[in-house]
Amino acid sequence: MTEITFILPNGGQKACTASEGLSLMEVALQNSVPGIVAECNGAAACGTCHVIVDDTLSDILDPISDHENDMLDFTNAPREPGSRLSCQIRIDGRLNGAVIRVASEM
Repeated sequence: MTEITFILPNGGQKACTASEGLSLMEVALQNSVPGIVAECNGAAACGTCHVIVDDTLSDILDPISDHENDMLDFTNAPREPGSRLSCQIRIDGRLNGAVIRVASEM
């Protein structure tokens, strides 16, 4: 199992155990992580699963697709370096111990 910690918009933390192969969004939904709404159920069509990953994590993740990049321009939260859609990040051992910040809506 992979351990992921979400930093919530209010500054709190939520530690979660994740099964490999799930998306980061699915893990957030299974654990009722505040701020991850996932209106499109993981189709990368809404931007309501916006998270921010740090530079170290960005370096090991698959590159952002053009579609994901475009969708991030329409999120309710300001886009930041490291902004990603959590539905597009698959859990694997490289993410063990990762700290993911949930984007704050404006």
